[in-house]
Amino acid sequence: MEKDTVELTRNAKEVVLAFIDAMNKEDFATARKYLATDMTFKGVLGSRDGAEAYMNDMEKMKFKYDLKKVIADGDDVCLFYDIDMGRVAIFSCGWYQVKDDKISSFRVIFDPRPVLEQSNKN
Repeated sequence: MEKDTVELTRNAKEVVLAFIDAMNKEDFATARKYLATDMTFKGVLGSRDGAEAYMNDMEKMKFKYDLKKVIADGDDVCLFYDIDMGRVAIFSCGWYQVKDDKISSFRVIFDPRPVLEQSNKN
């Protein structure tokens, strides 16, 4: 592995882990600094275009992330984590792509059935 690739992996991993740490601390201003303005999010239950739209939702939901495994390869970082959504915790996988030291896009996948079941109880 070339030195540049190792450095890139370390930086992308650090960016994503700092973002998750800020989210867990509900330090949304700091978390926002790790997102590109035009970032995209795609998830099982919806998508968001732009950092402001994404962060507006996250400030309301206040999810907590319990990291299980981190895998980094160049600008790509994959996290396995339990996401505490308040009433239910879901095992999930997030694929983050970092460009210019900012998260430019990420996708999160999980089995949505527990979330949907919880919504139906309300």
